[in-house]
Amino acid sequence: MHVMQARRRSHRLSGSLFLLCLLFAAMAGTFALAGCGNQAAKSNAASVKDCGTSHTAANVPIDILVERGHVSCATALAIEGSYAKAIAEGKAPGNGGGGPVQVGGWTCQGFPTPELLKTGKTSKCAKDGTEILAILKTS
Repeated sequence: MHVMQARRRSHRLSGSLFLLCLLFAAMAGTFALAGCGNQAAKSNAASVKDCGTSHTAANVPIDILVERGHVSCATALAIEGSYAKAIAEGKAPGNGGGGPVQVGGWTCQGFPTPELLKTGKTSKCAKDGTEILAILKTS
């Protein structure tokens, strides 16, 4: 009976509000666990370019990295900013915004909570073999 009541409540929330609540809850519990994943992801390869800090749709600080390929940091930050805006506006398909979002020719998608908890990776935007990665900011 409790499961049915929880489902009814979640259906009452708008898509973007539900996503923001879900994202905030997932991130709130991850800061203690994300430190190791964040450093591991940053030191993954010498070709990773650190482009600075941005924020998720839930206003959680994230580091923006160009993990593969070549794109300017200005473009990487703009794409991640547009992705966060699309999430906040409820433009992500799927239950809780789980589906991919097209942003300026890029395909952006959040990582599942288990992977976020393990690695600190919040989302990835990809286009033509180039990947922009958002990672929980730990400092």
